[in-house]
Amino acid sequence: MSGTDTPLLVIDTSYGSTVGLPERESCIETDSRSHVERLQVNIAKVMDQAGLSADDLKTIVVGLGPAPFTGLRSGIVTAKALAFATGARLLGQDILEPQARYAYSRFKQQVKDHTRLLVLAVNDARRRQLYYRLFDDFGDPEAPARPLIEMSIDYPAAICETITAITEEQESLDQGPATLVISGHGAGRYADQWERLGKHPDIRVVLDVGSFLEDRNRGTGLMAACACRRAQQGLIDPVEPLYLRRPDVSVPNPLKHVAVQS
Repeated sequence: MSGTDTPLLVIDTSYGSTVGLPERESCIETDSRSHVERLQVNIAKVMDQAGLSADDLKTIVVGLGPAPFTGLRSGIVTAKALAFATGARLLGQDILEPQARYAYSRFKQQVKDHTRLLVLAVNDARRRQLYYRLFDDFGDPEAPARPLIEMSIDYPAAICETITAITEEQESLDQGPATLVISGHGAGRYADQWERLGKHPDIRVVLDVGSFLEDRNRGTGLMAACACRRAQQGLIDPVEPLYLRRPDVSVPNPLKHVAVQS
């Protein structure tokens, strides 16, 4: 986690909520009906367990999503308020890059030397859609991520079509066969859709269900490392939620003026 000072606190509400200090066991709430109410309680809990006060914090890393509206915003607002109150540096981090790095580290040893490893990092966007981003090999763990497809949202069937087109384009450049790891929340829900990718002769599909943040011992450290690496390279993202879809709420049309006859 070079590029920042410790203590460092990680807050993410892209799915449930996760609060933790790197190299310590994090506090995870998966119940979406209560994680907002538990967020401040859990922050206090992990700080107390580490023997730290809020004023000891030097850096706060907060998850920017992509994720649906309400839960995501609660984590970002909490992180902003805490950073303002303590003077800690605030860094935002999307969750798809650390998700991809987590999957890559777990499956790289299972891939033969002549096979490329691609990672489709996803998060459940509800409404039968997924947030997604496709990454190529992380040859240098300290190098910036190399997405083949930028962050977006779509239906699984459409994502399959996009990945097939990208893979066939890569094959024309003699990139060879690929193992595609689909990793993150929502990956298992659409297993029937991924089967069409598995029918491609040069794509081997592997499902990796769940979030990297569910790894209580490694998740927050990985997210912090990604954020600090980007900050060190001058790639500091605005700390704003990544919804990737238009909000449901719209500004109402102005009321019609009705002429009143006297």
